[in-house]
Amino acid sequence: MVSNLLDLLFRPDAFFKDLMTEKENFIPPALIILVAGILGAVSAYMSSSLTANMLGTTGFAPGVIIGIAVVFAFFGVFVSWAIITGIFYVISIVFKGNGDFSRSLEIIGYGFIPKIIGSFITLVLAFVYLPQVIVPKITQDMLSDPQAVLNATKALMSDPAMVQFYRISMVVTVVFLLWSTFCWIYGMKYARQLTLRDAAACVGIPVVLYILYIICAMFLFASLY
Repeated sequence: MVSNLLDLLFRPDAFFKDLMTEKENFIPPALIILVAGILGAVSAYMSSSLTANMLGTTGFAPGVIIGIAVVFAFFGVFVSWAIITGIFYVISIVFKGNGDFSRSLEIIGYGFIPKIIGSFITLVLAFVYLPQVIVPKITQDMLSDPQAVLNATKALMSDPAMVQFYRISMVVTVVFLLWSTFCWIYGMKYARQLTLRDAAACVGIPVVLYILYIICAMFLFASLY
């Protein structure tokens, strides 16, 4: 099992080549996505707790705020699994890819393992930085003053610990997304019977666009706070 995992992370060509000789099995990739969902939910719990704490005296139920964030984070991973697969699958049609969607879904699930590693590192960072954040309080009276609410939100987001956490986590996200991309390229090569070049284009184009979005969001965050 360990050797197979190492092959997936460092020799994905060999891993997916061997995988294609076996029958489809969604149990391993589904478990991978489940772990990713749990890690995402825990991170969402910690982040949303800050917002819940900030709004705790306004009448908003903290449990509702946290619950919504946790549910969206957990199930969002499963949704993203399907969406990512769908995007790669549709683009591969342009390159005359041949293979079932279900097989593509399976291999994309395996490719989430690097993202799990990145999510775990982000969670560790959350445990280090988020407890240091000084959370401003928004009172019931402040809700009628949009500027006061904006100032409190800016104070939270510009807290040094929050800024440091956001910046480092964005870098971690990009690094491990690229690692997942490395795995997905070889996975799509076999799942859709593509050349390596076509598989790289199929996976690389949407990933590059997403990374550009993350970078733009990072600069926007810096300019706002």
